[in-house]
Formats: sequence, structure tokens, C-alpha cells
Amino acid sequence: MKQFLIIVVLFFSCNLFAQDDIIAKEYFKNGEFEKALFEYTRLLNENPLNINYTLQLVETYRQLERYDEAEALLLQSITKITYPGYYVELGYNYQLKGDLDKAEENYQIALQSINGNPGNVYSIARFFEEYSILDHAIEAYTKAVELNPNLNFDMQLARIYGDKGDIEKMFDSYLDFTLRNPSQVTGIKRAISDFITEDPQNENNLLLKRLLLKKIQENPDIMYNEMLSWLFVQQKEFKKAYAQEKAIFTRQPESLNRLEELAQTSYDSDDIETAKEIYTFIIKTSQDKDTQLRAYYNVLNMETEMAEPSEYETIKNNYLSLFETYGKFEQTLDLQVSYAHFMAFYLHEPNDASAFLKESLELPLSLFAEAKVKMELGDILVLQERFNEALIYYTQIQRNLKNSTLSQNARFKVAQTSYYKGDFDWAESQLKILKASTSQLIANDALDLKLMISDNKYEDSTHTALKLYAKADLLSYQNKTNEAITILQTILDNHKGETIEDQALLKQAQLFESKKDYDKAVANYLRIVTEFNEDILADDAYFALGELYAKKLDNPELAKSYYEKIIFNYADSIYFVEAQKQFRMLRGDDIN
Repeated sequence: MKQFLIIVVLFFSCNLFAQDDIIAKEYFKNGEFEKALFEYTRLLNENPLNINYTLQLVETYRQLERYDEAEALLLQSITKITYPGYYVELGYNYQLKGDLDKAEENYQIALQSINGNPGNVYSIARFFEEYSILDHAIEAYTKAVELNPNLNFDMQLARIYGDKGDIEKMFDSYLDFTLRNPSQVTGIKRAISDFITEDPQNENNLLLKRLLLKKIQENPDIMYNEMLSWLFVQQKEFKKAYAQEKAIFTRQPESLNRLEELAQTSYDSDDIETAKEIYTFIIKTSQDKDTQLRAYYNVLNMETEMAEPSEYETIKNNYLSLFETYGKFEQTLDLQVSYAHFMAFYLHEPNDASAFLKESLELPLSLFAEAKVKMELGDILVLQERFNEALIYYTQIQRNLKNSTLSQNARFKVAQTSYYKGDFDWAESQLKILKASTSQLIANDALDLKLMISDNKYEDSTHTALKLYAKADLLSYQNKTNEAITILQTILDNHKGETIEDQALLKQAQLFESKKDYDKAVANYLRIVTEFNEDILADDAYFALGELYAKKLDNPELAKSYYEKIIFNYADSIYFVEAQKQFRMLRGDDIN
């Protein structure tokens, strides 16, 4: 019973101290330093060897500019307990009083203590860093490592060198740390990325590249090749990154995953040529059938994207050759769906494409694989304007794969198909459900289409303009770009002043862009920002103009002016962050 009472008393005493500490900290945080002084003095009297209370009381004295009392407290504490950090604190107190000689004298005492115990570096260097006495912090870490090579402070040194602006030594320390701690490479890349840009000629980029090449010569560790590849990717020099990845694979041929990721990144960044080259290498190198098939799938899609109609027959034969080599089963299903899409949308053979996919449905497929086939069948039926049949397939997917992303996508296609049909009420009801979709991309598409319908269906009870717009949308989906442009022009000629006018201008501009008719696209975008500057699509037009002039028309000054419009006038725009990034890049800023 007696022991129990002692434990209870100790428990409540500890809680009381913890509560007092919280009160003191709260006073300090709120700038009530006299009250904090009272609390910390009482706490230290009750716990005279508590280092934290001592340091907090010292800092409170400093906030009150009572440096002599802080000095006296530190001198008294040094006699009671061996704690080298007190000497840094005492030195900094002298520095605040303007006595730099005594400050340096105490800094040196702290540094000398590392000779007797390298472990002292932890408190000493931390205080030096806290007070931005960076050269002494470097000296402390360096001395400790010399005395005990098992210690490692590359991360701390890298951070200090970065604060000092010594970028080369910072990079060097980060790379040394990564070599010893390869599992931390992601964090190191994140830290380094704050100091480089997408510009290969940026001074820091060149510095990092030279350092990596030097280290590869001195110590050909694969980690350096990986970092160099990563640097080239940041600079969008994918062919150079590919050269590094091939070198890595030659030395460690366990997996082609890194090369697959680089190919996808190259493709996403519109470097189709390099992406295709990488996938071709994967096809020739891999012994794994799935890896080969994924590469073939991507190559054929890229070839289709870049091909002229005269080359379509060659692509068709390439698909057929693959089916002859690998067969038709679930493992080649993505290729089968891709081939059917190619037949329907490029060769304009939708009936043959549908027949081909119906044969695929006869294979033993999982529910997800079956849904992929049915989704493409539905898309082909929409292409043929056989809307009711398409809706059957989309609805089957929803029923069989409830709550999946495929199911949500099918629901969106139900809404989109209903919109093409002119059944705007049903389309809108489906889109309202999808606004809360777990897939952000589907949710955004649903919101855009819902706004299109709801903004325009009430203006005219016959929905004349909205039906024309839906028809143009369908023609665009059917790759009938010229016909879509003509329908949109009908809206612009006959429905002036209606809410749909700016949307028709935007859609038509996007179609002009797809035809590389950039002058007409620019004219449409300019009409939007001139005549509809207060409407919801103005930021879309400004951003499109910026992108056109930056990436297609080679006029960076004009591009900057349009990005700037978004930065200053449309802070809530979805394009704000990207416009800011592109503007700063064009201006030559360090975008990080």
C-alpha cells in the first residue's frame, strides 16, 4: 500500500511539472516573458540540474535583454553539470553583448571537448546551427568524423552548405550520404530538386552533372548513374537518361522496370521518338512475355498516333503478326482491344472491329478483362451512333463491377452517350452522381460536362444550340474534325449572345489546334478573352494562348504576357500553378 501511495505521489508530481512546463511555454510563445521568467525560475529551483529548464530560462533572459543574468546562470550551470552545449550558449550570449573575443573563446572550449568525446558533437553542432554559426558547426561535425569514422553527418553538412550557398559541397555531401544510405535516395532527390531547374544550362545543373561524372570516373557505383539519369529526366533530356539507364541495366540486368518507367515518362512529355526507342530496346532485350507485350502495345499506339493514313496497313499487319506469334488470350487482351480501336477509329471498319471484340468475349476472361472489352465495344457503337446498344454494354459494366473505377467510367460514358443523343436530363442526373467520384479525372470530366449542359439547356426550351454543340462534340469524337468545326461555326453565326457562344469558340479553337491551324485557334482564343473576359472560360483561353506561343509559335514574350494574366487576374484558376511555373521558366527564374 505504501509503495502504491509513493507511485501515485510521483505520478501527480510529474504531471504537475509537465503542466507547469506547458504554462511556461505558453507564456513564452505569447511574448509574456516576465511571466515565463517566473515559471521557469520556479521550475529550475525545483529541478536545478534540468538542462532544458536552464536553456529555456537563458532564452527568456535574452528576450528581456538581461544578458548579464543569462551569463551568470550559464556560468553557475557549468559548475554544476558537464554539458558542452553550455559553452556554445555562453559564447553566443557574449556575442549578443558584443564581446566577440570571449564568444570565440567559449566556442573553442566547446569544440575542444569533442576531442575527449566525439559524442559531444550532437549538442554542440546543434547549437551552432541554431545560431547560424555555420563554420563552427561544420568544424564540429568534421572533427567528430575524423575522431570516429563510424559517425556520419553528410545530411547535416549538406544542409549547412546549402544555407551557406556552397552548392558544390552541398551536392557532394548529399551524394556521399546517398551512397551510404541508398534507401534514402527519394528524400535526397527531393532536397536536391530545390536547387536545380529544367534548364540544362542552369549553373547548379551543370555543377551537379560535372560532380556526378567525376564521381562515376572515380568510383563507378550504379547509384551515380541513377542520379545522373534522374538529373537528365528533370531536364527533359530523355535520350541522355536512356543512355544511363542502359548502362545500369547492362551491369544489373535483373529488371527492366526502370526503363519502362523512363519510356512512359518520355511519352508523357511528348518525346515520342525516345519512348519508342526505349520500348524497342525492351522488346529485343526482355525474356518475359508480359513485358514484351506491354512494350509492343505502347509502340503500336505511338506508331498509330504519329502515322499517316498511308502507313495504317503496315500497323494493321504488325498487330496481326503479334496475334500470330503470341495468340489470342487474356494475356494479349490489351493488344486485342487496341487493335479493335485502331480498326474502328483509324481504318473506319467499326463492324469488323466489333466482330473482332465479340470473339474476344468468347475467351475465358476475368470480370475486369471482360469489362475492358465491353467498354471498347460501347465506344465503337457510339462511334456508329448506335447509342442504345452502347448503353447496354456500359450498363452491364456498372452492374458487374460496382464501385470500381471502371464502373464509374462506364457511368460517365452513359451520361456522355445520353448527351450525344440529346437526352440532357438523364445525362445531367448521371453526372451529378459522378461529381463525387473517387477518380478525380472522372469527377472533373463529369463536372465539365454537367456545367456545359446546365449552363445552356434552360436558355432555349428547344435546346437548339445545345443539340448542335453535342453534335459537334460527337463529330470530334468520330475524328470528323472539319465537320465539327462547321457545326460550331453554325452556332457562332446563329446563336450570338447566348451562353454557349464562348464554349463554341473554345471547342472550335481546340479543333483548329488539332489541325495545326494555329492562326485560327489564336483568333478564337482572343475573341474569348476580349468579348467574354468576365466569363468562366477566360482563364482557359489565356492559358491556351500561353501554351501556343510558348510551345508552338516560338514567341516566349507573348506567352509570358498570357501566363501573367492568369497569375494576376485568376488566382483561383486550375491553371494558376502551371501558369506561374511556365512564366518563371520563360523569365529565367529558378522555378524551385
